[in-house]
Parts: sequence; structure tokens; C-alpha cells
Amino acid sequence: MGAEQTLRLEDCINDVCPWSGDPVSADSLSLYRGQTVGFCNPGCRDKFEAATRLFESKMSAQKRKDDGNDW
Repeated sequence: MGAEQTLRLEDCINDVCPWSGDPVSADSLSLYRGQTVGFCNPGCRDKFEAATRLFESKMSAQKRKDDGNDW
């Protein structure tokens, strides 16, 4: 997440975990594209963060390639 930022449950854009469908937990929040996203446990949060890092990396590489900057 970078600089220490406190994520709050009340700022969460979802009420249930997208992986499990269980209620989100205050210890399992993530910041994604400026929004607080919640998960039912840290494992689900970590799985989401790993997936989004991979997708963001692939999209960035594709953009560089599309722009002719494939280095």
C-alpha cells in the first residue's frame, strides 16, 4: 500500500468478500484504484492483491508494447 494509510471498514465499497461471499472484516481491507475493498480474511485479501498486481503488470506491459516501447 505504500505510505502508511489507515483503511476503514466504513469506507469499504463492498459488504461481502468477492471470493467467499462472507461478510468483510476490518483486518482484511485493501486499497485498489483509490477505493477500499474488503475481504473476509487476510488470505482472501492477499489472493486479491497478488492477482491485481499480476493483471496490472500484464496490462502495463501490453500498453508499452502497443505504444512501441517494448523494452
